[in-house]
Amino acid sequence: MGESKLKPATVFEPVARASRRVTFEDNALCALLFGSHQIHLARIEQHIPVSLTARGNEVWVQGENEEDVGAAVEVLRRLYAELGRGVQVGRDEVDAAVRFVRGEAARARAGGRLFDIELRTERRTIVPRSPNQAAYLRTLFTHDLVFALGPAGTGKTYLAVAAAVTMLRRREVDRIVLSRPAVEAGERLGFLPGDLKEKVDPYLRPIYDALHDMLAEGRLQQRIEGGQIEIAPLAFMRGRTLSNAFVILDEAQNTTPMQMKMFLTRLGENSRMVITGDPTQVDLPAGVRSGLVDAVERLAGLPGVAVVRLEREDVVRHPLVAAIIEAYDRPAAEVPGAQPDGRER
Repeated sequence: MGESKLKPATVFEPVARASRRVTFEDNALCALLFGSHQIHLARIEQHIPVSLTARGNEVWVQGENEEDVGAAVEVLRRLYAELGRGVQVGRDEVDAAVRFVRGEAARARAGGRLFDIELRTERRTIVPRSPNQAAYLRTLFTHDLVFALGPAGTGKTYLAVAAAVTMLRRREVDRIVLSRPAVEAGERLGFLPGDLKEKVDPYLRPIYDALHDMLAEGRLQQRIEGGQIEIAPLAFMRGRTLSNAFVILDEAQNTTPMQMKMFLTRLGENSRMVITGDPTQVDLPAGVRSGLVDAVERLAGLPGVAVVRLEREDVVRHPLVAAIIEAYDRPAAEVPGAQPDGRER
């Protein structure tokens, strides 16, 4: 029996229903826009169902519909414009651009374009990475007292420190005062080894890290020694008046109402105060009301007071962080394998 001759299978490639070609003038910026081995283009493709093909200084964008193609083109244009302004573009900036372009409702709430606000510090240029972050940055410069609420990784403290450093450099304030409740609301530091600085430094480390990221090498210590920057635990604020200062209280969910009242009444002339915290991460003893929650309920709506709420969508750490926050926000009854009392089967 002779061998049958079968025709080779025909492969039908999907034909893009929409396409557009984008040309960029600066070849050097194109290399930064595309990323090493075109990693930034691949990142855009992960978020938007399009195909991006780069040739020289051109990108061919193909997709199933005009909306997706237009979104990808807008992301590329925005990132290219930022590179032209000296902003470094990496994975986080690509993700941020996609969030802005695809989030029409969120962008309307922010009331502006993607990077229409930027803060230039000594070491880097800081731009918002979500519409809520953009709104938060604007609020920091327009209100005397700002409460920033949201989960970890949403930039509450980092952006507040960036605004403080910017105002200090512009000489709009004479100093920055940064504080945190140490250890817990009771601030029992005596059990820890070392002198006072060694006791409190671990709890103030996130603030130090943010400042190191924005000030030139050696400048942080100079400004601390010169009194322009003060970092101290909450207990050290009692009895003081903080004038001509940008004041930040971090992790404020771990204050009691009396501690919060004490801190808020430190506000002096020509000063701004930012209170940051996550109301879902209160470490106070059972039955003790959070001073952050109490203050927001009492003061929201007063002239000069703003309350900014950042969400899971604003998390700018590892992509898993948003998923982790969402998982922990689910009721225990919805967690596979969990008993009603929270124990695993």
